[in-house]
Amino acid sequence: MVDFTLTDEQKNLRELAHDFAVKEIRPVAWEYDKDGTWPEELIARAWEVGLMNTHIPAEYGGPGAGYLDGCLIEEELSWGCSGIQTSLGCNGLATAPVILGASEELKKEYLGRLTDAPLLASFCLTEPDAGSDVSGMRTRAERKGDKYVINGSKCFITNGGYANWYTVYAKTDKDAGHRGISAFVVPREAGVVVDKKEDKLGQRASNTATVSFNDVEVPAENLIGEENQGFKLAMASLDRTRPGVAAMAVGIARAAFEFATDYSKERIQFGVPIAMHQAIQFMIADMATEIEAARLLTWKSAVQLDEGQRNTIISSHAKRFAADTAMKVATDAVQVYGGYGFIKDYPVEKLFRDAKIMQLYEGTSQIQRLVIARETLAPRRAEEPAAAAV
Repeated sequence: MVDFTLTDEQKNLRELAHDFAVKEIRPVAWEYDKDGTWPEELIARAWEVGLMNTHIPAEYGGPGAGYLDGCLIEEELSWGCSGIQTSLGCNGLATAPVILGASEELKKEYLGRLTDAPLLASFCLTEPDAGSDVSGMRTRAERKGDKYVINGSKCFITNGGYANWYTVYAKTDKDAGHRGISAFVVPREAGVVVDKKEDKLGQRASNTATVSFNDVEVPAENLIGEENQGFKLAMASLDRTRPGVAAMAVGIARAAFEFATDYSKERIQFGVPIAMHQAIQFMIADMATEIEAARLLTWKSAVQLDEGQRNTIISSHAKRFAADTAMKVATDAVQVYGGYGFIKDYPVEKLFRDAKIMQLYEGTSQIQRLVIARETLAPRRAEEPAAAAV
């Protein structure tokens, strides 16, 4: 991977994803955004052609693709619409802790559900009073005989209103901070309540919901890994999914860059296309450089995982830089369009709104800086978890 040459299989996979984005996503993306429409048909078609659940191992019905493979898909689909890609890709976050720590029985049952049918799963970590500060979690899981009883609420849950099952983090030792968190697989049929769908600024084609657990009982066997080890699972999961989020940000930035570049060649001011003006040329040049740099960081963070290395700091580098790049490029794209960029009839307005969430979910840009600073100033041993924040 030193020469960054993709294999023929990877080129074909990227072409498949790009073709899907061109033919299936782009023609409907702006209408889905306007109405906040749930992309059920697109989810079914993406599942059929193999663009979902790519990291699920072959023994559980998945393709067992690498993390770089996943990034190639996520960039292309986000170039089409990052909201739709968020819906398509969320299974990767929900399944990561299951793949890392669950029993064989749990893996066969719940990973198998996703590979047998176009079903969805959600990752339930964030709470109204516990966003970046995971140790402030209030959801409780109490052991009662051969079951755990879960009570609490989770917010900002992607696909929460449509998930077949949920990876849920809850306190099993309320006084132990992040060291008292455990993770569970909770099937929807156990009694999960969807409280509301959020009305979002951007990525409106994705479902974001608040879900509640009111005396929800699950078998003790649904514990993922060991009791009170859920925080480590969450941090290890985010290390694995942040390259994909970075790839999504690259896709948004690339789309905004392409729209702005094309527009600059068509828009005439002072008798020439605005692309002839140095002020615009420099904006376009900066966009191009920042997108290339973001992609290289993203690929490096994915390749480290594929090579079996811990990628905590590089995944934070990639996620932070790519997210900030998406926001900057989308902002500059609006500037290139001038007043038209502020109008919903023009495409960059949507991309501007979509880009903002990249600086917020799966760890804000400030949290990424915190991780980077701690990893730089006091590097951890390989077995130590990340800081108690996401």
